Amino acid sequence: MTDVLIGRTRGNRWSPGRILRRLPWWGAAVVIGIGGLLWIYPFLWMLGASLKDPLEVFTSGLSLLPKHAEWGNYSRAWGDAGFGKYLVNTVIVTVTTVVLVVLRCAMSGYVLARHQFFGRKIVMGILIATLFVPTGYTIIPVVEVSQRLGLLNSLTGMVLALSGGAHVASVLLYLGYFRQLPRELEESAVIDGAGFLSIFGRIMLPLANPVTATVTLLTFLGTWNAFFLPLVFTFSRPDLRTLSVGMLAFVGENSTDWSGMAAAASISLLPVVVLFVVLQRYFVEGIAGAIKS
Repeated sequence: MTDVLIGRTRGNRWSPGRILRRLPWWGAAVVIGIGGLLWIYPFLWMLGASLKDPLEVFTSGLSLLPKHAEWGNYSRAWGDAGFGKYLVNTVIVTVTTVVLVVLRCAMSGYVLARHQFFGRKIVMGILIATLFVPTGYTIIPVVEVSQRLGLLNSLTGMVLALSGGAHVASVLLYLGYFRQLPRELEESAVIDGAGFLSIFGRIMLPLANPVTATVTLLTFLGTWNAFFLPLVFTFSRPDLRTLSVGMLAFVGENSTDWSGMAAAASISLLPVVVLFVVLQRYFVEGIAGAIKS
């Protein structure tokens, strides 16, 4: 009797009523799957193009798999086009910029969230107003100041230019997160004799690890893919180019090395993908925590 009941239960699992009730979920899964495939297809096509010869890139159409893998495209991009040096420059600029932005935005968000001072609302209004200022409008004063300081053709000037912006989104993320923390944390620290820097560095900043991961990822993506400022800062110093600017090496007067460019793009995207896989959980937690507040 038990076997019969189990058999009926298993049989009813695929009954027409159950199928009709689950049909919307299956439909949603199919739609999400198709959308995901359309979203990831250009990335897969780029990986396939990086292993094709220049002629096959145009003759293969939408095909992803190359007829014969041309691994020489990667060696040409790494050595001949100088992407080994560009990668080092990009890592130096990106890591330094991320550290400066995280420290500056964390401290700014902490002060705006936990301290009341004269002109606080004015400062917040100015920060929010900068969201509506296009980046192209600030390039001229940035270049002018960098030139007068003797930093125009250097990695130091590039780092200061990339990290010296308002970064309002990052400040607001820290502000929202610090605002929801209980006041008792600071009060107990003050009783123990801790000062401003001790409270911020030893208590508040470690608690904001999810937001720090979010800001790190956002700043990393923005700096790693930056093109306009690094292009201006390396006009007369091609050896200081970053990966995004180095893509111009594959564009000639009469032709473009598309397979080499695809290989170079694949190299430049690998660190971004790895970082996102590592920090994706903290990225979601940081966004959710800031919005919840």
